Amino acid sequence: MKDIFFLHGLPRAGNTLFSSIINQNPDVAATANSICADMMGELFMLKHTDIFKNYPDHKSFDNVAKTVFENYYKDWKQDYIIDRAPWGYPINLKFLKETRSNVKIIVLIRDIIEVLASFIRWSERESTSFINQMKAETVEEKCDMLMNKEGVIVKELIGIKHLLDHQPKELYHLVEYNDLVEHPRKTIDDIYEFLSIPKFKHSFIDLDKFKVNGMEYDDTIVGQGLHTIKTDAIYKDTYDAYSIIPKSIIDKYKQCNFWKG
Repeated sequence: MKDIFFLHGLPRAGNTLFSSIINQNPDVAATANSICADMMGELFMLKHTDIFKNYPDHKSFDNVAKTVFENYYKDWKQDYIIDRAPWGYPINLKFLKETRSNVKIIVLIRDIIEVLASFIRWSERESTSFINQMKAETVEEKCDMLMNKEGVIVKELIGIKHLLDHQPKELYHLVEYNDLVEHPRKTIDDIYEFLSIPKFKHSFIDLDKFKVNGMEYDDTIVGQGLHTIKTDAIYKDTYDAYSIIPKSIIDKYKQCNFWKG
């Protein structure tokens, strides 16, 4: 029986880096962006159909719902799976708590202005970026599009806020991006302790690109380089995010760093 854990992270907050490091351990598999949350959502929607209401066989339904992950990852060889999706988002977390015991979620966070600056820098060097496909021309417009309710950031923010405000601390473990890149060994060891699984001697130089279960990201879908990491060593790029993002955007969204207190 595999142990299933969960990863909820802001984009541009080290998700791919973390996964590339932890996947050095042959007993652990941190996934790419997973479809499991969407599958659970579709499954639970069936409870609202007339067919189910007409014959509400909850026990048989639970037999399926409680084994989604075991079936999905049945052929993966690792003993520990870390499934990445917006698991802190209220409805997704509700699915987890109704179907699993001992839920543990790793939460990757980063200063929201740094997140926006990282997206903008990527879009400027990569013409295929999904950001460049938006109906937005200025940096301000692009940031607003990224931060709207349909964007790639807000759902993750809502999930983090929900975890911090409404869930016991035993359920989640916050990982600051700066800690991951500046103190990777301690940060990874702390994650092992949170998950209560055996530690592994990781390398933090000559990293492999992200790959798991024999597959890599196909970034032709969202823009080349979105999931590219530095492979020679772990370090933070030396640029000032607050000089890249206009003051109007900083003033508008700086309160989204709510975990800073």
